[in-house]
Amino acid sequence: MPGDGIGPEIVAEALKVLERVGEIGGLDLEIEQGLIGGAAHDAAGHPYPEATREAARRADAILLGAVGGPQYESLERDLRPERGLLGIRSDLGLFANLRPAILYPQLASASTLKPEVVSGLDILIVRELTGGIYFGQPRGIEERNGERVGFNTLVYSESEIERIARVGFEAAMKRGKRLCSVDKANVLEVSELWREVVERVGKEFPEVELSHMYVDNAAMQLVRDPKQFDVMVTGNMFGDILSDAAAMLTGSIGMLPSASLNSEGVGLYEPIHGSAPDIAGQGKANPMATVLSVAMLLRHSLNRNDLAERIEAAVGRVLDQALRTPDIFGEGMKLVGTQGMGDALVAALDD
Repeated sequence: MPGDGIGPEIVAEALKVLERVGEIGGLDLEIEQGLIGGAAHDAAGHPYPEATREAARRADAILLGAVGGPQYESLERDLRPERGLLGIRSDLGLFANLRPAILYPQLASASTLKPEVVSGLDILIVRELTGGIYFGQPRGIEERNGERVGFNTLVYSESEIERIARVGFEAAMKRGKRLCSVDKANVLEVSELWREVVERVGKEFPEVELSHMYVDNAAMQLVRDPKQFDVMVTGNMFGDILSDAAAMLTGSIGMLPSASLNSEGVGLYEPIHGSAPDIAGQGKANPMATVLSVAMLLRHSLNRNDLAERIEAAVGRVLDQALRTPDIFGEGMKLVGTQGMGDALVAALDD
């Protein structure tokens, strides 16, 4: 699903990488194209049309570019591109969002933080994706006492908290065995329940060191001392904000992939950046986040960790060649466009 803005450009390069690594690994790939977001509204009158819904439901995995653009801001809320993204998450039960923030050593100087603060950074943020304030009811805008009032509802059930906590603990077991649960339990009853349930699930994982942190402190700590974190688990809105903050620690939001998984292992894979309409069609977009999303797709949905590692190694080799798109370009580097970077990544797969 290429989507909007730079989506078609970056997905085209990621598909070249997927097809080549599929040839190398003997994968029998069947790829379908689908419309979502603004492109879907333009073609079918809805950001998540029925044809896309049916294709998504029969897929083993979904690769998404990005959705949104200023031309759609005047649409009714239910028809805006972002509603297509929320719709597919809800429709497929994609409750677990995995957002790694890894700093490639070749990009240490591209981070806005000092190299000694971010060098070696490797964080995984586990964000609950289908509950919380983005989906809670009631919601709306209405008139009260002569003025308009907007309202949203933050709701989490024990079962929703338990399943995302378990994903976080299981991820921590495969990494550094440290899990930080982020909440706002000092002022929110929802967070009181969140903390209680996380602690209960934690008893099933005695090897994992569990800590808790208020979200405002977590935001500060990500900038002050990000390497203190291994795995972070949090709710929908907090995770949305913290993962974008963590992205910039790595030098560019154009480097970071994500996976959104359901309980059956079906996943939607996408770069965490947006549709960047200001550079759409100019060949300037960095396709690496989308390519690394393909690596996550291979690892989590197709159980081909060997091919995932091959893609990740290819990214490292291309960075070693000093090839850079504009978002990570610096002195002494070689500037390339979206297609040039894709071609270099495909070539590096054979090294």
